[in-house]
Amino acid sequence: MTDDELKRALREHAYLEGDFVLRSGKRSRYYLDKYRFETQPELLRELGQRIVEVVRDHEPEAMRLAAPELGAVTLATAASLDSGLPFLIVRGSAKEYGTMNRIEGVFDAGERVCLLEDVVTSAGALLEAVEALREAGLVVRTAVCVVDREEGGAEALRRHSVDLRSLFVASELLEAGKNPAKPHG
Repeated sequence: MTDDELKRALREHAYLEGDFVLRSGKRSRYYLDKYRFETQPELLRELGQRIVEVVRDHEPEAMRLAAPELGAVTLATAASLDSGLPFLIVRGSAKEYGTMNRIEGVFDAGERVCLLEDVVTSAGALLEAVEALREAGLVVRTAVCVVDREEGGAEALRRHSVDLRSLFVASELLEAGKNPAKPHG
């Protein structure tokens, strides 16, 4: 799948117009519904492969992937299956039963992890995950997302010494809707 085909597919499956409140509390005239693309096997497979390419290029020393619950877990699963790297799930808060873990999965302090996310606006969920991972003794320097909404998330992460790498930025997806595919021939 080419970049243009993937942009169009993401827009077709996930782009909604209306009045939406984002996790950050901001209002938006559009919403990128991650569940609409993360639940499509052909898109999930392609995204997993592309995430792995970015991890290999920008965080080659990563020993594990990590994903905040719930949305990015499917992306981490796809990338883990493609790369062979195990992954961690970062809960919003420690569970109140059993192991009472905030981070699910096996790891050793000092390991480098690459954090994954679906759509980044202000990076609030990622910053919470970075804090939890670092508190557990893990090294986090890079995050990879499918779409950066270009609303300050990359800058917020940079202030915490995390480099955000995105497969796409929102303006590319919005533009993809204006330029439908032209038939060949």
